[in-house]
Amino acid sequence: MAYADQKISNARIVGLVFVAVLHAGLGYAFITGLAYQVIQKAPTVLETFDVIEEKPPEEEPPPPPPEPQDAPPPPPMAPPPVVTTPTVVPPPMVAPPPPVITAPPPPPVVAPPPRPVQTAPARPRGNRASWFSNDDYPGAAQRAGEQGTTGVRLSIGTNGRVDSCEVTSSSGSSSLDDTTCRLFQRRGRFTPAKDADGNDIASTLNDRVKWVLP
Repeated sequence: MAYADQKISNARIVGLVFVAVLHAGLGYAFITGLAYQVIQKAPTVLETFDVIEEKPPEEEPPPPPPEPQDAPPPPPMAPPPVVTTPTVVPPPMVAPPPPVITAPPPPPVVAPPPRPVQTAPARPRGNRASWFSNDDYPGAAQRAGEQGTTGVRLSIGTNGRVDSCEVTSSSGSSSLDDTTCRLFQRRGRFTPAKDADGNDIASTLNDRVKWVLP
C-alpha cells in the first residue's frame, strides 16, 4: 500500500472515533438534562386536595310485624270407628283313632322231612334176657309185694343204643317202671334198623318186661 493511502486511512479512523465520542457525549448530556428537567417540574405539577368521606346511607327501619289474626277453629273430630273383633271358636279336638296293631302272621310250618322207609327193624344184640335178673328187682317193690308187666317204647339210634325210653303201660309199680327204662338204657344193645339202601337209620321199638317176685 502507498504511504499516502495509509495516512489518509488513519486520519479517517481518527475522525470516526471523534464523531462517535461526540455523539456519545451529546446523548449523555441530553439524557441527564431531560431527567433533571423532569425532576424539577414534577413537584410543580403535584397538587393536593382534601378527601371528604361520604356518610353511609341510613338504614330503613324494619317493617312492623303483622298483626296476629285469629286462627280458625279446628274442624270437629269424628269419633274413632268401633272395631269389632269376631270371636273365633276353635273346632273341638278329636282324638285320632288308636293305631291298629296287626299281629305278624305266624311263621310257616315247615313240614319235617319224610322219614326214610324202614326195610329192616332194629334187633337186640345177644341175649336180651340177660339184661334183667332177680338181682335187679327193686327192694322196695319186693317188700311191698309188687309185680307186673311194664310196656315201653324205645328210641334206638344209628349206633344201636337206646336214646330214650317211654312207659306205655304201667305195671302198677313206679319203681318197677323206672327200673325197666333204666336197665334198657344202660344195657340194651341193638342192631340199628336199615333203609332201602341198607343204611343204618334211627327207629323206635315197642317192648315189654314182666316182673315176678323171686
